[in-house]
Amino acid sequence: MNSIDREMSGDLKNGFKCIVQCARNPAVYFAERLWKSMKGAGTNDSLLVRIIVSRSELDLVEIKQEFLNRYHKTVYKMIEGDTSGDYKKLLLALVGRN
Repeated sequence: MNSIDREMSGDLKNGFKCIVQCARNPAVYFAERLWKSMKGAGTNDSLLVRIIVSRSELDLVEIKQEFLNRYHKTVYKMIEGDTSGDYKKLLLALVGRN
C-alpha cells in the first residue's frame, strides 16, 4: 500500500487501493463498504444494494460476521434501522437474521 500511496494519486490511487484491499480480505473490504453505505445520516442505497445482491450467494455470511466483529452491530439491525417499506423487507430477506 505504501508504494501505491507514493506512486499514484487521485482516482487511480483509490482504485488500486480498493483492488489490493479486496484481494487481501474480501470480507473486511465489503464489511467496511456496508458500514459506509449506512453510517450517519442517509443511506447510500446503490452501494448497499450492490453489495447485498452481488455477495448474497458468495460470502455474505463471512461479511456479516466481519461487520459484527468490527462495528458491534449486525447488518440486519443496521438495515432495519436505516431503510423502510418493501425495500427494507427485500434487503432483510436477502441478508437473513443470522
